[in-house]
Amino acid sequence: MSLVYEEESYKILGACFEVYKDKGCGFLEAVYQECLEIELELQGILFIPQRELSLTYKGRALKQKYQPDFIVFDKTIVELKAVSALTDEHRAQLHNYLKATGYKLGLLANFGHFPKLEYERIVK
Repeated sequence: MSLVYEEESYKILGACFEVYKDKGCGFLEAVYQECLEIELELQGILFIPQRELSLTYKGRALKQKYQPDFIVFDKTIVELKAVSALTDEHRAQLHNYLKATGYKLGLLANFGHFPKLEYERIVK
């Protein structure tokens, strides 16, 4: 059984590892967001940062929007964290983003974890 978007997720996580190798843990999420934007660009990886997306309820558009940290390769949501450990709330957030977009793969990348990057693949 193969992983969903295995090659793409390998490239995305490689970029995350590169950022963690340089910055380590201890910065705010916004710092990692900016660093990952630069790294994805340097690696030639197609991405859209913090794109505002619409939500609906029973077929009606909501005023509230949401912004995943990254949409990468036009099919994967990447959500960044800078916390001591990932929690079920973080996983639920990404599950909701996947449900709202119809995308199959989400990646959680936690730069606040020591001594290494913590990450999870969430498949819908």
